[in-house]
Amino acid sequence: MILRLAFGSLMARALTIGMTVLAIALSVALFLGVEKVRTGARASFADTISGTDLIVGARSGSVQLLLYSVFRIGHATNNVTWESYQDIAARPEVDWIVPISLGDSHRQFRVMGTTQAFFEHYRYRGGRALEVGQGQGLGDLYDAVIGAEVAAALGYAVGDPIVLSHGLASFSDHADQPFRIAGIIDRTGTPVDRTVIVSLEAIEAIHVDWRSGAQIPGQSTPVERIRQMDLTPSAVTAALVGTKSRLQIFGLQRAINEYPEEPLLAILPGVALQELWQIVGVAETALTAVSAMVVVTALLGMMAMIFSSLNERRREMAIWRAMGARPATILGLLVLEAAMMAAIGAVLGLALLYGALVVAQPLVDSAFGLWLPVGPPTARELAVLAGVIVAAAIASLLPALRAYRLSLADGMMVRI
Repeated sequence: MILRLAFGSLMARALTIGMTVLAIALSVALFLGVEKVRTGARASFADTISGTDLIVGARSGSVQLLLYSVFRIGHATNNVTWESYQDIAARPEVDWIVPISLGDSHRQFRVMGTTQAFFEHYRYRGGRALEVGQGQGLGDLYDAVIGAEVAAALGYAVGDPIVLSHGLASFSDHADQPFRIAGIIDRTGTPVDRTVIVSLEAIEAIHVDWRSGAQIPGQSTPVERIRQMDLTPSAVTAALVGTKSRLQIFGLQRAINEYPEEPLLAILPGVALQELWQIVGVAETALTAVSAMVVVTALLGMMAMIFSSLNERRREMAIWRAMGARPATILGLLVLEAAMMAAIGAVLGLALLYGALVVAQPLVDSAFGLWLPVGPPTARELAVLAGVIVAAAIASLLPALRAYRLSLADGMMVRI
C-alpha cells in the first residue's frame, strides 16, 4: 500500500522528480566512471611490463631503476659492463635476457638500444606482445623502429630519415650517421610509444668518434668502415630477465645483488611498480574524493527538493492523517520516496556508464592505450549503489521528520 502511494506521489510530480533522478544518475555515473578509470589506469600502470621476472641495473634504488629502464625517466647512476651482462646471461636460471642501452634522444624522445630479443620477450597488459604495424623490425645497422606516439607527434612514416642526438636536450647531433625508420610499433599505452628503438651495435656505431661525452675534434670515421668494425658494446644500462622457473627468481635476485665483480641491483618489477604507485597514487584519491562530493551534492539537492515541496504537500499530509494514516506512515512514505528516487537514479547512472564505456572503450584504448574493462558490476560498484540509496534515505530523514511533526490541527486548509 505505502509503496503504491509512494510511486503515485512520484508520478504526480514527474518533472521535478525526473530532474532530481537525472542529477543523481549523472553523479553516480561520474563516480563509477572515475572508479573505472582509476582501476583501469592502475591496471595499465601495473601492466606496463609483464612477463619479466627481474630488472637488472647498476646499484641504486628500486624505483629509480624501474623509472629509467621501463618508463625512460631519469638517468642511471652507472652502467653494467658487458662482461657482467654475459655472466648473468650464462647463469642456468636465466631463460632469456634483453639488454637495454639508454642515453641518447631524438627531439625529446628517448632512444633505446637493444636486440631483437626485446621484440620477442617484452610483454605488456597481461602478456600482449609488441606488434610492428607498419614496416618491419630492425634489419640494418642504421634502422630505427619508433613508437606510435613518436610517429604521431613528429609526423614520421616508414622510410623517413632521422638523426639522433647525443644525450638528452642536447644540441650535439649524430648527423654524420642518419638512420632510417624501418617500422612503427602499434600503440601500446606504455613508454614504448615514446621510444626510438635501435640496435645495440647502432649505439656503439654513432659513438665511434666520441670520447667522454664529446666528439673527438677533426675525427669522422666513414660509415663503410664503421660497418666493418666490431661493434660489441662495452656496457649496457640495464637488462630485462626471464627465468626458467618462478621458483628461481629469488635465488637469482640474491646472486645478482651479491655479484662480486661490480655493484648490481636486481628488482622484481611488480614490487617496484607497487612502490611507485604509492607515490603517484595520491591523485586517484583526490579524484575519487571530488567525484564523491558530486554524489553528495546531488543528494543534498534531493533533500532541498523534498524540503521545498513540504509546504505544498501539507494539505496532502492532512488528508492522509484524516484518513487514519499515522505520523510514522508519513515519515516512512517520504523516506521511501527518497530511496526510490535514489534507486532509479543509481540504476540509470549505471546504465549510462556502461553505455558510455561500450562506445568509448575502443576510442580510449587507441588514443591513450588505457583499457577500460566492460564487465558485470563488481561488488564495489554494487556497494556504491547501495550506499547511494542508503545515503538518500538518511538525507530524507530531516524533511521527513518535519513532515512527521505537521499536525492535523493545520486543518484541511493550508495556513499562510
